[in-house]
Amino acid sequence: MTQVLYRKYRPKTFDEVEGQEHVVRTLQGALMSGRIGHAYLFCGPRGTGKTTMARLLAKELNCLYNDLHSVPPKIKKKSSPCDCNFCTAVDNGNSLDLIEIDAASNRGIDEIRNLKESAQVAAPGANYKVFIVDEVHMLTPPAFNALLKILEEPPSHVIFILATTEAHKVPETVLSRVQRFDFKKITLEQIQKKLAEIAVTEKLKIEDGVLALIASHASGSLRDAESSLTKLISYASRPQISLQDTAETLGIVPDQVHQSLLNLIAERKSHEALVQVAQIYEAGADLHHFLEQFVLYTREKLIALLSRPVAVSSNDARSEQPEFLIKVINLFVKAASELKFSPVPQLPVELAILELVK
Repeated sequence: MTQVLYRKYRPKTFDEVEGQEHVVRTLQGALMSGRIGHAYLFCGPRGTGKTTMARLLAKELNCLYNDLHSVPPKIKKKSSPCDCNFCTAVDNGNSLDLIEIDAASNRGIDEIRNLKESAQVAAPGANYKVFIVDEVHMLTPPAFNALLKILEEPPSHVIFILATTEAHKVPETVLSRVQRFDFKKITLEQIQKKLAEIAVTEKLKIEDGVLALIASHASGSLRDAESSLTKLISYASRPQISLQDTAETLGIVPDQVHQSLLNLIAERKSHEALVQVAQIYEAGADLHHFLEQFVLYTREKLIALLSRPVAVSSNDARSEQPEFLIKVINLFVKAASELKFSPVPQLPVELAILELVK
């Protein structure tokens, strides 16, 4: 079976991690000084590397080439993925010293009690037994209380790494007992760079602009971007992945369509604007996603206008005037919120257009 790209190209060393240099530097400093915490919380948007970072930390804690118990700790410099038995087992997903729990489907007190019993048993073949609890915010209140008891009196051989996309749902009592690391969204440039490296390795032919479109569609999630590229490879029937393939497969409306609609509204061409919305809907585009993209496009245009060194002239086209763009954003945000209650799917969009062309 062909391996999906985000698994195939998952970082195997700290040096390969994209966009989280502040987390890498702090964790490496802790390893070099021997100041290892008993519990960590990795929080941030999806697809930014929280679980990957947790596995990398587990590898460093138990790597057979490292001796964290010596004074000072001995850390072997590894510029390439480590080939020791423990690191290889983590990469292959069969390490007995690394236990991963998905709190979304194991959220009750019984599961946490089982975890507590497992934590009492020493690591079979390494320094530490590492528990990664993903989506920890999904635990029930009784389960959180049970987890708190373990975090208050953890065995010396156990380290917990909690991961979540919603840190505000984690109780303060738990937050006070962990070292918190906030992960950032990956920048467009970093996502494009990573996708370009994958394209070279996979010997893909990609039309100019495709990687930029995938990166903008991913909303800061490298995993989502890599998943989109996997989908495109499966979909494309031509030797080269084109912008058309990308737009069709990912349901992305090209920027020129957004600009065209904006111009039609600005020029008060209501009929043509409504026809364009109908064509977008009939082509199978998700209207909520389309409105999201349209608002983002208009916002970027507004910010670019406001950053001009020379004041915007009142003689500029209506589509180049900040007041008009602000009104467009407000009305289309309102339309997006009304979509799910509308008996006719495109009606809120049409009403927003008619309000703007009055």
